[in-house]
Amino acid sequence: MATEIRAPHPRMSVRRSKGRTGIMTFADPFTAVFADAVEMAVRAPSVHNTQPWRWSLHEETIHLHADESRQLTVTDPAQRALLLSCGTALHHMRVALAMLGWSAQVTYLPDDTDPDHLAAITMRPRTPSARDIELAAAIAHRQSDRRRYSARPVPQALVREVSADARAYGAAARQVPPELRPELADAARVAAVRHAADPAYLHELAVWSGRHGTADGVPAANTPAPRPDDEIAKRRFESPELADPATEPEAAEWLVVCTTGDDRLARLRAGEAVSALLLSATTLGLSSSLQSEPLALPDLRAEMRRHVLSECAYPQTMVRMGWLPSGAAPLPHTPRRPVTEVIAAAVAS
Repeated sequence: MATEIRAPHPRMSVRRSKGRTGIMTFADPFTAVFADAVEMAVRAPSVHNTQPWRWSLHEETIHLHADESRQLTVTDPAQRALLLSCGTALHHMRVALAMLGWSAQVTYLPDDTDPDHLAAITMRPRTPSARDIELAAAIAHRQSDRRRYSARPVPQALVREVSADARAYGAAARQVPPELRPELADAARVAAVRHAADPAYLHELAVWSGRHGTADGVPAANTPAPRPDDEIAKRRFESPELADPATEPEAAEWLVVCTTGDDRLARLRAGEAVSALLLSATTLGLSSSLQSEPLALPDLRAEMRRHVLSECAYPQTMVRMGWLPSGAAPLPHTPRRPVTEVIAAAVAS
């Protein structure tokens, strides 16, 4: 049976216009594809939902730029989280284009004179596979669920599957065994204590979380209050309002996404790996969330590299993954900025 591919938006179809003769002619198809792909790519997760990216199109090439105006200058002075966030958007763009019938040939950091020019994506026609369609559908369903997961264990085969998807993008997703989780727990606890005493951090967190009715930042309705009996403490966002009724200890798996290098390219590709992992987990019915608070503090990040990764790789972020408890209420969707706000300039043709 043939698979029906449905466009996520009416612009997916090639637009037509009347020329001087009154005959209907095809408009540039790349503009339509670009708009639809961006609409899907902006669903990528980003630190504090800052969405620090800008997109543009020139002829058949899509360009990704970092938007430094949306950088968390206190929490993320080295732009590690910003680049990771842009990497997740880059992978979401790959997935969107594949579903729309285009391959994505990526040139990383294409302009030595512009460090914010992170990628150039050349499009070529291709036929979408069933997996392309499945991953694209996962974009709409994936959410950062910070609630406690159930006591149902995650099968190791699924952990290996999502880890393999991450490795395809030049990063590793190292599963943290139970005997090493106290290292993560200690780092998370120390980070929370330090941040609670840092007025600049608290101000930045208040600016970007506890939101109501905005197109960016972390909504209050999507964040539960941290629980003192959590195995590894979660970040305390401003004004949490999300109920978290689970009572059993969770059986979540923790993965550290890490890279052998720690430059801009390594961090960007780590973001691609994170996106691949999260979308793969979503297709399997798993819930997930990111935890990066300890990694924002250089000494804690170095300790994690030493104790959890044996100094073989640089930790870029942590992923918590598990099953939601039976009967868990659906999360509200985290808002995104309109496509018109993330397109850097008029589309060139």
